[in-house]
Amino acid sequence: MLDEDLAGPELAEQNDSNTYFFGRIGKHRIVISCLPSGQRGTTPATRLAKDMMRSFPQLRFLLMVGTAGGVPIKGRDIRLGDVVVSEPNADSGGVFQHDSGYQDRGLDRAGHLNSPPAVLLSALPEVKRRHNNPARYGGIDQHLKLLSEDSRFQRPENDYLFKDDSYHAVSEKNCSQCKMKDLDVRQPRNLKRDVDVFYGTVASGNTVMKDSKENYVSYGEMEGRYVLCFEMESAGLMNDFPCIAIRGISNYADCHKTDEWEYYASATAAAYAKELLLVVKPIKAKPLFTDSMIAEIAASIRHRIDSGIILDEAALVELLQQPRANEMLCHKESSEHEGSETAVGSINSFDSTTPTVILVKQLK
Repeated sequence: MLDEDLAGPELAEQNDSNTYFFGRIGKHRIVISCLPSGQRGTTPATRLAKDMMRSFPQLRFLLMVGTAGGVPIKGRDIRLGDVVVSEPNADSGGVFQHDSGYQDRGLDRAGHLNSPPAVLLSALPEVKRRHNNPARYGGIDQHLKLLSEDSRFQRPENDYLFKDDSYHAVSEKNCSQCKMKDLDVRQPRNLKRDVDVFYGTVASGNTVMKDSKENYVSYGEMEGRYVLCFEMESAGLMNDFPCIAIRGISNYADCHKTDEWEYYASATAAAYAKELLLVVKPIKAKPLFTDSMIAEIAASIRHRIDSGIILDEAALVELLQQPRANEMLCHKESSEHEGSETAVGSINSFDSTTPTVILVKQLK
């Protein structure tokens, strides 16, 4: 999905265990990281974002990109492979934590969180306009073509939505043994594109939602929030970071969990993220260090050399290892090549641990 791969810093910041990938989309410079293999939930997401923002203090905003369990109810025809984007309304900031507070019919009614930043919300109307005019703007479908040669990201054929009283065979990885007579038959959608996008409330928490579809109505209309999907990370980000959640629907929020749509749904979410970035206008990043700061440390080094304070290589190395000293010395040269590009962070998470790192490597 990246327009260009970029080289990152050769050295990692101290106490930052994240692995980063660097690239460019449009005029935005992108920093990408995944949750550690086998970890998911709000706490790992918060820790990753804190380390990322500390290592890259000029990041303008974060995109929480990954998969989720969709909540299709009457009047809202969410299907596998579709994308859900967190958008605030009168009752929600776009994301709320469903396992924080008191319970009602199994779902907690608390956890109000902040809205996405204005720079992203102001771009959504234009993204919607482009999505509704696929003939002129290729959008998501065009971005997905970048992965067309990789069989893992091909759109699966079977989109099974089962009726309320249908239960999944626990030992099965797919729904091949589930009763086909229990399928909820839906009419083909009259769309000019393969992927539809829904905007509204994302429910986030540390528990996997595997309830039967009988609770969809209570989930979908909880306190007027009209939940579109369930995931496990965004609640750890919204209050502390400028962030928006972008989720590809890889299954439904019921007991019929499969991995068949995992890669494709991950790709549709990444494709939407790219489309959003192509709409957001870049800004010229503020310099990390002023000329006076650079001159100050350079003068300090010259003074020590001239007065014989630095007598050996070890002492010089110690001086240069002062926090960000080397970066300050090198910054002036590198800043001449920055142009008017914006730094953007992207955090990726997926329901299954296997494709977590692979996806980021492939979506370039």
